[in-house]
Amino acid sequence: MTRLADTVAVVTGGGRGIGREIALQQAREGARVAVLARTVPEIEETASLIRGVGGTAIALATDLTQLSEVENAFARIATDWGPVDILINNHGSFSAFGPIWECDPAVWWQDVEINLRGTFHASRSVVPAMLKRGRGRIVNLVGGGTGNSFPHGSGYASSKAAIMRFTECLNDTTVSRGVRAFAVDPGLVRTAMTEKQLFSEQGKTFLPGIQQLFDDGINVEPSQAALLISDIAAGRFDPLAGRLLRGVDDRDALEGEMDDIVAIDGRALRFSAVEQQKL
Repeated sequence: MTRLADTVAVVTGGGRGIGREIALQQAREGARVAVLARTVPEIEETASLIRGVGGTAIALATDLTQLSEVENAFARIATDWGPVDILINNHGSFSAFGPIWECDPAVWWQDVEINLRGTFHASRSVVPAMLKRGRGRIVNLVGGGTGNSFPHGSGYASSKAAIMRFTECLNDTTVSRGVRAFAVDPGLVRTAMTEKQLFSEQGKTFLPGIQQLFDDGINVEPSQAALLISDIAAGRFDPLAGRLLRGVDDRDALEGEMDDIVAIDGRALRFSAVEQQKL
């Protein structure tokens, strides 16, 4: 399948887990893939895996909280390959567990900064060229706490809710000029992040429900989010720009429900219509 032939994809946090599978799937469908993260051996391994199956990839060590590093990475991509067609903001941090008065403030803020500021920096770096060309897609990964309370994961949850709102704001600003933004919740996937929740002392103390979910058999394969994001990159779900899509969604059923979702303003971070009338 080469739906993404002659396109350029950027995957942040692409060195392992969900990000690696997203990068591999983009390459399988023909995209040239730039893999960004701070950990050089991991992103180089992802790029090597892509090249090993005949794809094209580069690994760029980038701290997404540093705007200059992000801009330099995207300048390198533009020089080598041309403008970016799809940006997938997959990077994430979840290290502050527990009630806020027990969290290390620096660690709590680090979760927010990496997740939200990194998404802002990467998006800001690609949007102008996308607008100039009149096309482009940005996918921002969200997760637990986006639409509900997550008491002992408040830093992560606050950042993910903010990314959802950022996605809506970005899309509403750019969609009329051909640039669309989407939010994707990959579901509960067994990754290095969830391993930390399962096996660290703080994780076992404050997030015991994660282990219970895995014990109950809830373990989404990263390929589900990767396949969904490839569909987004190919334009299948353009009517749902600005909204939340999930790795666990049946993609055929979702496609059939798009008009209904838009009609009820679903998959969005909103007050209800009744609540809005009272504001």
